[in-house]
Amino acid sequence: MASMRPFRPGDEAALSQICLQTADAGADATGILTDDDLWGEVFVLPYVARHPDLAFVVEQDDGRVVGYVVGTDDTRGFEDWFATEWWPRFAERWPVPAVGDGPDSERTRQDAVVTYAYGRRAGAEPFGDTYPAHLHIDLLPELQGQGWGRRLIETLVEVLRTRGVSGVHLAADARNEGAIAFYPRLGFTRIPSHADVVAFGRDL
Repeated sequence: MASMRPFRPGDEAALSQICLQTADAGADATGILTDDDLWGEVFVLPYVARHPDLAFVVEQDDGRVVGYVVGTDDTRGFEDWFATEWWPRFAERWPVPAVGDGPDSERTRQDAVVTYAYGRRAGAEPFGDTYPAHLHIDLLPELQGQGWGRRLIETLVEVLRTRGVSGVHLAADARNEGAIAFYPRLGFTRIPSHADVVAFGRDL
């Protein structure tokens, strides 16, 4: 039987694997990028490095971690830290992608993720002022549809409330119909966003 607990050091590999297995609009993204590690280093590991106290996991009774929520209570501060302290460590491994200028130039999916990582900074997204916190949540298929997504988000929301945070936002891949239908049931409302994502905000 599954149970929820706070993140613990040593969970990182499991969280990266969950991120990978849900990164393609909720489906397994293994092999989509040249380097599968990129997903975790952009979308989950920086959160548990900076805010381990804002990370919660679901663990099966066999000890496997099969879901998580991670977040920050200060998007502007987090994005500046990501840009100046976290991401520079990967400059050699994942350099800025070359920009092609010919008619046959084509940007790969990995180029797009790396470009996104280099572009992260305070104010890059419009959501952080009205909804200063943000979160990422991922569940393996074996855990979905059992209420764990709601429990994870509500657990994080309660912590954010105790810190006086006024709002939280998140973004879902525009192709992820299940997630887009799920978040309004938790009190999130759609907010303006880029063409490839659907963003949601919730007042706390």
